[in-house]
Amino acid sequence: MTISTRPIALILSMTVLLAGCGGGNKPAAGPGGPGGPGAGMPPPEVDVITVTSGKATLTQDLPGRLQAYRTAQVRARVEGVIEKKLFKEGSDVKAGTPLFRIDARTYRSAAESAMTDLTVARQTVERYKSLLAIKAVSQQELDLANAKVKQAETTLIRAVEELENASVPASISGRIGRAMVTEGAFVGKGEATLLATIEQLDPIYANFTQSGADLLRLRQAVKAGKLQRTESAKVELLLEDGSVYPQAGNIFFTDMAVDPSTGAVSLRAEFPNAKRDLLPGMFVRIRFPEADAENAIRIPQRAVQAGPQGQFVMVVGAESKATPQPVKTGGMAGGDFIITEGLKGGEQVIVNGLQKARPGSVVVAKPITSRDTSPAAGSVQPNPAPADETPSHSTRPPQNSDQVASYPASGVVTPEAKQPAASSKP
Repeated sequence: MTISTRPIALILSMTVLLAGCGGGNKPAAGPGGPGGPGAGMPPPEVDVITVTSGKATLTQDLPGRLQAYRTAQVRARVEGVIEKKLFKEGSDVKAGTPLFRIDARTYRSAAESAMTDLTVARQTVERYKSLLAIKAVSQQELDLANAKVKQAETTLIRAVEELENASVPASISGRIGRAMVTEGAFVGKGEATLLATIEQLDPIYANFTQSGADLLRLRQAVKAGKLQRTESAKVELLLEDGSVYPQAGNIFFTDMAVDPSTGAVSLRAEFPNAKRDLLPGMFVRIRFPEADAENAIRIPQRAVQAGPQGQFVMVVGAESKATPQPVKTGGMAGGDFIITEGLKGGEQVIVNGLQKARPGSVVVAKPITSRDTSPAAGSVQPNPAPADETPSHSTRPPQNSDQVASYPASGVVTPEAKQPAASSKP
């Protein structure tokens, strides 16, 4: 009896295929399994600074407005029709440069008539002098002739002045704005018509105010010996985009009284503006020195975070683990916070990479090598954050805050790094 081998071969082939697709004892892929996305992931790298203490200058940022150094309104001194505008709007003009020309025919004829009257009056005086010697005229007639000469001279001076005013000059050097009138306009009828405005922009003023309460607090701190009065009169200007104007300014004016309506003291600073980067009316912030502090600890603003219980920083502690440390800030030193409580010096504070530094996680600390170039000691300037990171939120606390935050390791609110989702596919 013959047995067919085709069914046996088919059964053997199916057994082999099932064995290849089984994998019942093979571990599933996942974040912790072999080949998973979390397998062998190194600790994240963070940028840190080593906290040191030193002399620091306490500063305060106050809002202000820019104002032109000098402003002159160009007005018509005589009435007439504008014949021509002699300048380009928005350009720089020199003092004495003609800006407008008013129809001067009437004033020219008046000046010529006054000159003729003066000539006749002088000739009359000369003739009366010779006639007085022969008693042909009296002394009274000669005196009257001399008076007419004086009157003719005054009339001529007025006529020449009006003729000159028909050409409107720039009273100061500076940048001129747009023209308020055009050719053909009649100006000066009953009033001095505004034609244009000139503003001197180099140097330029920055007007700002300081709270009277802050000023009193600083004076009391200096008197008590906690702070030293700063000798620097230099101030910095921060533009609307947050950048620092490259040239420092000087305090030009400080009011001697507190405004009763605002409770603030008015101040004015002067800044060089050769390139005309600063324009009148711009909103700026003025950073000026208040006092000097010894043995002050300062850290960048971006290193300070805010949680439900107050402010804290992340430090690299034992076993290279990120640990939250409560702090208390007490002022500003340029772009840094002054730390009054929470740090003693020597700690490694995380500046960049805060999103990756979760409490208790192991991190790799990379010291920042760039240093702040400001003269104040103990200053550090962090490197810019990577493009894929968002700087941690920080706000300036009240100056006289008495709350000291307490942070259990499990209750700190920090931003968390985004983790890739675990794959559920076999």
